[in-house]
Amino acid sequence: MGDPACDLIVAWNLLPADTRDIFRAAVRADDATWARGRGWALPVALIALPYYRNTNPGLAASARYVIGEILADHQRVASG
Repeated sequence: MGDPACDLIVAWNLLPADTRDIFRAAVRADDATWARGRGWALPVALIALPYYRNTNPGLAASARYVIGEILADHQRVASG
């Protein structure tokens, strides 16, 4: 039920960049599903950053990291 791309959020939250392609291949995510996964992960991190900025520096730092990883991944795809 629902969009399977939601399950891909872990790729940017838990996996280093050099292992994401291995994960993507293992779950057989096509380009559109992978892009939606990035799209699902981004607002989660964008909401977490201001929410935790003053109360939980560790989670705020994690959100910053995830945002950076998502943007870097998108840039890599966009530049071909």
